Amino acid sequence: MSSGYRQSLLDGLTQQELTLADDAIDRLLAYHGLLVKWNKAYNLTSVREPGAMISRHLLDSLAVLPYIQPASLLDVGTGPGLPGMVLALVQPELPVTLLDSNGKKTRFLTQIKMELGLTNVQVVHSRLEQWQPGHGFAQISSRAFATLAEMVAKSAHLLEPGGRFLAMKGHYPHDEIAALPPGYLLTAVHTLQVPGTEGARHLVELSAQPQ
Repeated sequence: MSSGYRQSLLDGLTQQELTLADDAIDRLLAYHGLLVKWNKAYNLTSVREPGAMISRHLLDSLAVLPYIQPASLLDVGTGPGLPGMVLALVQPELPVTLLDSNGKKTRFLTQIKMELGLTNVQVVHSRLEQWQPGHGFAQISSRAFATLAEMVAKSAHLLEPGGRFLAMKGHYPHDEIAALPPGYLLTAVHTLQVPGTEGARHLVELSAQPQ
């Protein structure tokens, strides 16, 4: 069955016009296998069917890959590592910090980091608004995490000057964009292609106006 998952992943990547090294594919499938295993006991994701996880989790996360810069990335409300762990698996040089307040999910991510020998990943178990690492991040990403206004309000202290917020959304979030607080600019909205899924997907890029 694992060969079927590999083919589904490869077919999806072809449709997304993404090319990944063989070892990156292997890491993604190892992560997928562990997610399937852990999800049975710890309810890490509402997606139960392993085949659906390929499209709804792996390919969905990889859809933002073209918009990720080679600079520090903080993934807030990462859950089981979406999109942050997936991005870290395919970009070993990308420094990724995964933050979530759910202990079961951060324990899973710590296990992934250990089993796959990832040196570019830091896992943080904390509430976003309470975490004070002492430095900022060039990119702050989120997937299905609060509204845009809530995201910037809770994580603004973690964005370094000139940094970007990257929020994964379903339909074009007209109302959320209109409700952004003063001081934040809409930089771009990208339409994402996620093979094997229904419904619209968008990536919203925001920046903070210089003080």
